[in-house]
Amino acid sequence: MNSTNPGTINHEGIVQKADDKSVIVSISTASACSGCHAEGSCTLSGKEEKIIEVSGSYNVKPGDTVIILMKQSMGYTALFLGYLLPLIAVIAILIILISMKVPELGAGLISLAMLIPYYIVLFFFRKRINEKFTFTLKA
Repeated sequence: MNSTNPGTINHEGIVQKADDKSVIVSISTASACSGCHAEGSCTLSGKEEKIIEVSGSYNVKPGDTVIILMKQSMGYTALFLGYLLPLIAVIAILIILISMKVPELGAGLISLAMLIPYYIVLFFFRKRINEKFTFTLKA
């Protein structure tokens, strides 16, 4: 992740497909151990490829190296929806159940089980959420 402009997150990627409506870009993310000499034999090293669709028409062709730009505030929103809000919900439900004298094991399991409907709701609203996350290209 690079950031040259304040408030912007940049990732370098390679164009996989481009047409008049959108551009598909592949981003390779590597873990912190990517520079280690034992990376090839270590099972802890993680290199992951992500596919990003950027709406709009750009003058690029497959194989071109581009930079994908995203507002930093969108990253915070994704962090909030994916991690912070579920954590707050689990802790709140746990506190409520314990204050209602539910045994700790049951309260813990119920509060963790509440994550299942939360992520199901996120799954069903994924298209609406994706509309708020917009990416742009810099060639």
